[in-house]
Amino acid sequence: MLKIWGRATSSNVQKALWALEELAIPYHRTDLGGPFGGLDKPEYRAMNPNGKIPVIDDNGFILWESNVIVRYLAARQKAETLWPSDPQARARADMWMDWQQTVMFPDFVVLIVQLIRTQADKRDNAAVTAASQRLVPVMTMLNAQLQKTPYLAGPNFTLADIPSGVFAWRWFELPIERPALPALDAWYKRLQQRPGYRKIVMTPLS
Repeated sequence: MLKIWGRATSSNVQKALWALEELAIPYHRTDLGGPFGGLDKPEYRAMNPNGKIPVIDDNGFILWESNVIVRYLAARQKAETLWPSDPQARARADMWMDWQQTVMFPDFVVLIVQLIRTQADKRDNAAVTAASQRLVPVMTMLNAQLQKTPYLAGPNFTLADIPSGVFAWRWFELPIERPALPALDAWYKRLQQRPGYRKIVMTPLS
């Protein structure tokens, strides 16, 4: 059985877990990171020298980096609908996956650290305001794409929707001001119809 290490509330771990659910791949998860610690243990660093989560072990094949894991799982299952073999369709999915890591992710980290993991009297409210404001054009860009297509890479749900979908939950759950973005809201509601999303992503933030 495939093994995965990482706490269930981690956004990056949730990407991999949601993909596993979508692909109906049996797995065993071990809590690691955050309150569980263990990232500095030599045996874990031997698997992932970055000391981050998640990591998977697929019958002796060790892999880290969340988006790479998601792609690997789809390729492993030959999941044409999730990660199309057509080069252009695949590139569109990859584009949005990488965009989430490079553009969307950094400011969400600020919000999660400040609003979820920091006591109210110790928060950097200026950092929260700045990160929230920087995310508005980012989420507006998602909304603009979703005005064109029901899902990020086209008419169907693909791997493109997994990384940003994990953070859509945070966008709507965090106590921040949000502009009205109807297409984003409709996509978010479509994601909530997926059993894997409800099981893996729609959990208390930590």
